Amino acid sequence: MKIVGVAACTSGIAHTYIAKQKLEKAAKSLGHEVHIETQGTIGTEDELTAEEIAQADVVILATDIKIGGKERFSGKKVIEIPTSMVIKAPKGLIAKIETEINKT
Repeated sequence: MKIVGVAACTSGIAHTYIAKQKLEKAAKSLGHEVHIETQGTIGTEDELTAEEIAQADVVILATDIKIGGKERFSGKKVIEIPTSMVIKAPKGLIAKIETEINKT
């Protein structure tokens, strides 16, 4: 499965980067390709390309705030979840997404 996403928390510091790290580590350990963009206090980092978005099976928005560029994901399966949920159970989240995608 190819996963892309955005991580952004209210302060734009700790939870943004922890959520990114947890998602990437969990996805890779489960054999998936993953690229997570961050939108924090220093702006956007690791910005997703149009090609990465087009090839993605799912988009994970691990956010606690409104993010920029959400329209890029139009027509994609989008999962919106708070950063705290991603930090607590990243493998569980990805396993649930896998199950949902395999149903369709």
